[in-house]
Amino acid sequence: MLLEAKNIAFGYERGKNVLDGASLSIGSGERVALVGPSGCGKSTLAQLLAGNLTPQSGEILLGGKPLPRRGFCPVQLIYQHPEKAINPRWRLGRTLAEAWTPDGAFLSALGIEKAWLDRYPAELSGGEMQRFCIARALAPDTRFIIADEITTMLDVITQAQIWEFLLRAVSERGLGLLAVTHSAQLAGRVSARTIEMEGLQ
Repeated sequence: MLLEAKNIAFGYERGKNVLDGASLSIGSGERVALVGPSGCGKSTLAQLLAGNLTPQSGEILLGGKPLPRRGFCPVQLIYQHPEKAINPRWRLGRTLAEAWTPDGAFLSALGIEKAWLDRYPAELSGGEMQRFCIARALAPDTRFIIADEITTMLDVITQAQIWEFLLRAVSERGLGLLAVTHSAQLAGRVSARTIEMEGLQ
């Protein structure tokens, strides 16, 4: 299965296009890094690929068909700031159950304590919240993971733990992974192929 962006153009109101004719593809089981400096459109492209934004021209295809716009999307985006993906008024157990219900062994392997499920997002640290968002994204029907600068704000040890778990999960399930980053060093560690954002414009 392929996740494809074909000749994507997108711009925000009253501004020039952030993306103009961008194209890329990621295959099932493939680990790809999208590298570029801040403000170059990486996060915008990530949101388009996940179906959170609609391109003004071009198309996003999953397995040769338009990306689903309703119900569960097989392309899951993990944000740099996990609070963007979570309802602050819901306990975390309710938020997780909305996507799926992983077993205790899965949560433990990711470093998630069962007690967290009774808490609200504001009661967890940034690293704890990011672990939770990764767990939520790895629902059984997920086919592609887009990880947008997911460890930039975390300490080195937490970064290593999160990437170790995510890469293992991606490999075991044959998922496609797009790691969005400004760091060429990280791109080399977590991906088999690197795409320079500059080359897409």
